[in-house]
Amino acid sequence: MSARARALALAALVLAAPAGSRALGAPPSPAIGYLANEPTPASVPVLRQALADLGWSEGRTLRVWYRYAQGKPALYPRHAEDLVRLGVAVIVAATPPAVEAARQATARIPIVMVSTDDPVSRGFVASLAAPGGNVTGITTFAAEASARRVALLAQLVPGLRRVAVLWNPANPSAALDLRHTQAAARALGLELAPVEARVDSDLRPALAAIEARRAGALLVLGDALFLAHRRRLTTFAERQRLPAVYPLGEFADVGGLLAWGPSGPETFRRAAVFVDKLLRGARPGDLPVERPRRMELVVNLRAARALRLPIPAALLREADRVLQ
Repeated sequence: MSARARALALAALVLAAPAGSRALGAPPSPAIGYLANEPTPASVPVLRQALADLGWSEGRTLRVWYRYAQGKPALYPRHAEDLVRLGVAVIVAATPPAVEAARQATARIPIVMVSTDDPVSRGFVASLAAPGGNVTGITTFAAEASARRVALLAQLVPGLRRVAVLWNPANPSAALDLRHTQAAARALGLELAPVEARVDSDLRPALAAIEARRAGALLVLGDALFLAHRRRLTTFAERQRLPAVYPLGEFADVGGLLAWGPSGPETFRRAAVFVDKLLRGARPGDLPVERPRRMELVVNLRAARALRLPIPAALLREADRVLQ
């Protein structure tokens, strides 16, 4: 090959290369890790777009390593350690077990928690205003949400008397959530029948216990275990003809009747803001933890038809999303 041909070939290779790699010796784009149970429509696509809007385009100005537990909590520590070995600049942890695994893996790399109910009780942060340490992000816990969910069940089911409540006593914030739920139920003259599930193997006996309680409705409290098994829970409620209210819209997306809780997309958009600040040099301990900025009501009309349960028109008007 002539010198001219070699020069033309080299020029073609340079022009074909990604923009970020054209400058010889340029530092690589920063990398972040994403640690979750699984990707959902409200998480990864929203986070990716929000980061791009802030100037962090995946594959161009930002590298992202994804790690998923896929319903196997024992994988979280291994995945977190892997992200640390990869040298990521920030870890986005989408569930409480992911946050805990990331904390155990590193005290140096900033961690942005998402969908974490009570980070103070869990020991993730010193306080919401001054987190300290290397963890910050968004808490999804809102005490008033418990009362709202109970009121929704009472509105949905005329003559309701007993409500089964699925909760995880191993969750540090669950006891507080249950107390708020009990107070709201008493105010409405409802009887609660709490049923516990701590780990995957507890779900089968827990669902059998709910069936045995002969409740008129089901309330599922917020927990990573229940989110991971949301399809199983919503299918159970439909088969038992149990009107149910869930803590996040992701439950309604897979067949749940009704959900009231923090907006998943909004939460991940806010997570992108935290990542942006941390990549630009902010210290996680100096960034206050945010509470939910927006709650959303999601109604699944297909589930309502399967239950032969009419949805009040006022509730439909109030809904942020109505799934057909």
